[in-house]
Parts: sequence; structure tokens; C-alpha cells
Amino acid sequence: MRKILVGAICAGSLLLSAAAVQAETVIRVTLQLPKTHSLGQNWLDFKSLIEEKSDGELTLQLFDSAQLFKDKEVPEAVGTGAVEAGTAFLGRFTGSVPAVDVVSLPFIFEDEAHLRTAVASGSELRSGLDAEILKETNAKVLWWQAYGRNVYLSNDKALRVPADLASQKVRTYGKVHGWTVEALGGAPTLMSGSKQFLAYQQGAVDVGMTGVSGVRSRKLYEVMDHVTLSYDSAIEFVAVINNDFFEGLSPEHQAIIMDSAAIVEAQLRDAIYTQEAEAITEVSDKMTVVELTKAERAEWVAATAGVVDRFVTEAGDAGAAAVAAVRAAAN
Repeated sequence: MRKILVGAICAGSLLLSAAAVQAETVIRVTLQLPKTHSLGQNWLDFKSLIEEKSDGELTLQLFDSAQLFKDKEVPEAVGTGAVEAGTAFLGRFTGSVPAVDVVSLPFIFEDEAHLRTAVASGSELRSGLDAEILKETNAKVLWWQAYGRNVYLSNDKALRVPADLASQKVRTYGKVHGWTVEALGGAPTLMSGSKQFLAYQQGAVDVGMTGVSGVRSRKLYEVMDHVTLSYDSAIEFVAVINNDFFEGLSPEHQAIIMDSAAIVEAQLRDAIYTQEAEAITEVSDKMTVVELTKAERAEWVAATAGVVDRFVTEAGDAGAAAVAAVRAAAN
């Protein structure tokens, strides 16, 4: 009888353990950048929230530094369910949703307030783009991850006016950025972020486009000695989840995920400009920081004005609607 009782207790314990394991839902996340980057920290904040709110029923595993997939592979990997969730540069969705490149248009955002209003969750722009990404890729947008604003890197000389980019080979990271470079008189070279350091070191390109945080995290100050704070376009990433996986969750878990997403989106958006300023301060003793005068910026704006028309022609009605939504947000 004692053996039977012990056996029953052990069997019961095993069943309880199995039930506990079964109740746990694991969300694997692919990220190109390291966990120490602001986007990685943003995911870790999300992890803490959903695990606490769900009492451990939801758990998140973050695979950083492109352990699972490269940035360009994320939309398909998440959409097909090869991984539950991930972060991708918004421009990676242009193949399916060309209108997302509206945020890359030069000087379309007047200031931080305009940007925040235009890309806020529930805004006309966000609602349209998020819905199209879901429709075309099966990847549901959880939140937008603010990365900062675009800057230019150079060696030996400052980039102050468009003429300074004439005939220069410029690293770009999207189609619209390439059009911007062409409008400024340069020659665009599309290149992933991870290849920048070597390309600058070897002189494969003359000028770089990137975000301020990338200058610091990738140590680009070791191979480029000037940074021009053009701040001509916004750099946005998106945190996405496989929609089939999301729809398979309980309503309670879906609510936890979406509520937590809203919290971490706001946290990163609120912090990003401060982080940019901190990064500039940190690299200022290693690089010459070039701030454009009002007159110099006006030259950049005038030179790139035609890029919007080119975008609308390329992206059609959806592109025109996205531009209109951004402009309406300034009012």
C-alpha cells in the first residue's frame, strides 16, 4: 500500500509538472542588435512585463545579435512562423508595403512633436501601415521601436552643404535613402549595418548614413572622424509577432501582450532623443561633430524636395495617402 501511495504521489507530481510546462507559452524573439542596445533593452523591458503580468505563463527568449535571422530575413521568418516574434527595420517591409518608406523621406517631419504625432499608435499613418503589414506578411505589429534620426559620417572633411557630397560614394540602407543621396549629388551604395565598419575602414565608400546609436554601438568613430547631424529622416524599427501564433493565445494573454507593448513603445519614444544626445556627447571627443546652420539645412531641404514626388510616383495611391497622413499630423 505504501508503495502504491508513493507511486501515486510521484505520478501526480509528474502530471502537475507536465501541466505546468504545458501551460507555459514561450515567445522566441530574433534581434539583429545586441541586448545592450536600446532596442534590446526595450525587448527585455517587455519580457519583464509580460512574464510578471502572466505569472510566468508567458515567457520570452531573446536571441540577439542575429543568432537566428538577419534583419532582412525577419519579415518572412516571423510571417511564416519560423520564429514567433522579432524586430526589423521598418524599411524591410517595403517589398510588400512600399508606403512604409514614408518615414525615410528627407525632412518630411518638421520636429520631434510632428514625428511623435504622426507615428503614434492609432494615428492615421500607423493604422494604415500596421494593417497593411499584417495583411501582406502575416506579421502583426506590436509596437514601433524608435531608433533615432539619420546622420552622415565622413573622413577628413565636414559635410555641410549638398555640394560636399558631390560624386561621393555613400552607404545607404534603403531605396528612399538612395534617392536622397542622388538628389544631394552622391552615388548610393546599399549596405547592411553590420558591414559598415569594414567598408569605412577599407574605403569602399566615402560617406556613411546611419543612426547616432549605431555610431556608438558599432564603434564607427574608429574608422570615420566626422559626423554631420543632418537629422533628415527618422529611423524606425518594428516589433512584430506571427499573427497565427498571436491569435492562438488566450484573450487574457493577448491583452497582456498589447498592453505591455504600448508601455515599452512609449518608454523608448520618450527616451530616444536623450539617448541620441548622450551618444553624441560620448563620441564628441573621438569625432568632429558638425551641426548644420539654418541656412545650410535649407540647402539640404531644397536639394531633396523632389524625393517626395518620386516616392508618390513609385508607391502610388498608398504612398500619397501616407504622405498626406504625415503632413496632416503637423497641423
